[in-house]
Amino acid sequence: MRVVTTAQPLDVQPTPLALLLLGREADPKSERGVECPGDLPAPSDPDLVERARAAKEKLGDKVFILGHHYQRDEVIEFADVTGDSFKLARDAAARPDAEYIVFCGVHFMAESADILTGDDQQVILPDLAAGCSMADMASAEQVAECWDVLTEAGIAEQVVPVSYMNSSADIKAFTGKHGGTICTSSNAKRALDWAFEQGEKVLFLPDQHLGRNTAVRDMGLSLDDCVVYNPHKPNGGLTAEQLRAAKMILWRGHCSVHGRFSLESVEDVRKRIPDVNVLVHPECKHEVVAAADHVGSTEYIIKALEAAPRGSKWAIGTELNLVRRLANRFAAEDKEIVFLDKTVCFCSTMNRIDLPHLVWTLESLAAGKVVNRIEVDRETESFAKLALERMLALP
Repeated sequence: MRVVTTAQPLDVQPTPLALLLLGREADPKSERGVECPGDLPAPSDPDLVERARAAKEKLGDKVFILGHHYQRDEVIEFADVTGDSFKLARDAAARPDAEYIVFCGVHFMAESADILTGDDQQVILPDLAAGCSMADMASAEQVAECWDVLTEAGIAEQVVPVSYMNSSADIKAFTGKHGGTICTSSNAKRALDWAFEQGEKVLFLPDQHLGRNTAVRDMGLSLDDCVVYNPHKPNGGLTAEQLRAAKMILWRGHCSVHGRFSLESVEDVRKRIPDVNVLVHPECKHEVVAAADHVGSTEYIIKALEAAPRGSKWAIGTELNLVRRLANRFAAEDKEIVFLDKTVCFCSTMNRIDLPHLVWTLESLAAGKVVNRIEVDRETESFAKLALERMLALP
C-alpha cells in the first residue's frame, strides 16, 4: 500500500479504501480504475475550447463522441450525439466507420459500447475513474455467491436474472449465462413480463428501486412480493422461506443521485410551488415515485417537458446537469423547471469527465496515441452480448 506523504506526518495511516476513494490506488477487481496517465491541460486554460475543436477537426470521421445526458455542458458541446446509456451504445454500433468511440459517460457505458461495436473499433473513456456507484454495488463474486444461496434454497431453477443496463459487463455476462436479459428504465416492464414467462421468480440487479417500482407500480405486484438481498449479510440477510415466498428478489443497490430524493422533497416543493408537476426517474425510492405525478426514464423526462404547455411548472427528480440544461432550454417557453431537492446533487463520477480530460483524450488520439481504452474480454463479451440481444428481441 502506498502511503500519502505530507508536510506534517499523518497520525493515522490511510486505509486501502481511503486511498482508492482519493484516486491514489487501483483495485483490479473493481469495475472502476483510477489511473489516468499523462498530463491533463489546466482547467483554467482559456484555450481549452479551441484545442478541443482543433483536435476533433483533425481527427475528422475517425472519431465519434458520445455524450450522456448527465454530462457537463462544456462536454456536451463537443458530443456528436447525446442520449441515455443504451441509446449511445447503439449509436456507436451504428457508426462502424468510426475508428475511435469517445464515450463521455461512465465505465459500464463504455463497456456496453465495446460489446456492441466492431472489433476494429476502439472505445475510449476520457477518465477511467468515471465509474458508477450503483454498478459497483454488485460484483461478479457477490452475484455468484447469491446464486449459490438461491441454489441451496432450491429455487435457482425458478429464477430468471434481469439486470439493469447500469451494471458491469461481468454482471451482464452472468445474466446472459443464466438465461436472463438486460433492461433499461424505459423497457423494464417488458423485460420483467418476459422474465416471468420464463420462470416464477426474478433476481433483479443491481438497482432495487427500479425493480420494486416496476413490479409494484407497473405490474400490480405487492411490496410483500419483494425481498431485498443484501450481499454484505450471510445468505443475503434472508431465510430460505423468504426467498421461496418472494417473486422479486431485489439486489441491495441504488443510484447515489436518485436515492437522495425523499418524500419530504416532494411535499416541500408542492408547498413552495403551487400547481407544480412532480416528475421523477424510476430509480427514486418507492415512496417518492408513489407521490410523484409522472415517472419515467431520462428520455421520457425530456419528451414530457418538450410536450408540456407554456407556463407549466415542473419539479424534476433526476441529475442536476440535465435539470439545469432543460430549465435553460425551456425558459423561453415560460416553463418553470426546478430541481426536486433543495440540496444540489450532481453525479460525482459522471462529472469526472470534464473539458481537460476530453482535450487530453482528443489530442492524444490526434497524435496517434490511444489512451484509456476500454476492452471487454471475449468470454465476458459473448455472454453479455447474449443478454443484450435478448433485450433487443423483446416485443
